[in-house]
Amino acid sequence: MASPGKKAFALRLDPALFQALERAAAADFRSVNAEVEVLLREALARRGVKLEVAEPPRRGRPPKETNDDTYDG
Repeated sequence: MASPGKKAFALRLDPALFQALERAAAADFRSVNAEVEVLLREALARRGVKLEVAEPPRRGRPPKETNDDTYDG
């Protein structure tokens, strides 16, 4: 399932290329998907294609909701 704001699509790759991507991703502590995205951004930057800065994904638990009617004891 894609994250909100992300476009999902199928990508067919040569098995040897995918294995190389897996090794590169593991070396960078990334998923293969994240590694492909980084490599694509780098390639586009070398060609002079400017992209908007992506907002980093929100990690962790959502903040607790505050309840003004909470009893303090």
